[in-house]
Amino acid sequence: MAHCPELDALTGHVRSFAQMLTERQGERLPEWLDAVRQDNLSSLHTLAAGIERDRDAVIAGLTLPWSSGVVEGHVNRIKMLTRQMFGRAGFALLRNRVLLAK
Repeated sequence: MAHCPELDALTGHVRSFAQMLTERQGERLPEWLDAVRQDNLSSLHTLAAGIERDRDAVIAGLTLPWSSGVVEGHVNRIKMLTRQMFGRAGFALLRNRVLLAK
């Protein structure tokens, strides 16, 4: 079976990014971005450009032990409850569902 060089390169970049993420190696991000730019993978170029716009925050997110995951989970839960109740009841019922939901 013939290998696809583009798919091999994409797989390598994704695995490398996953390793940075799981091992908290944010200092490797500039090196990873340079490697992505050298390959002809337009979808990764778009991702790299987005990361570059907020590079310091991404490096901090890949390096520091703090996470806003719990807060984001609560925000998503409240958004889901709001969508479920759209047009059905007023704020009082929404408030009760948010406070009583687990």
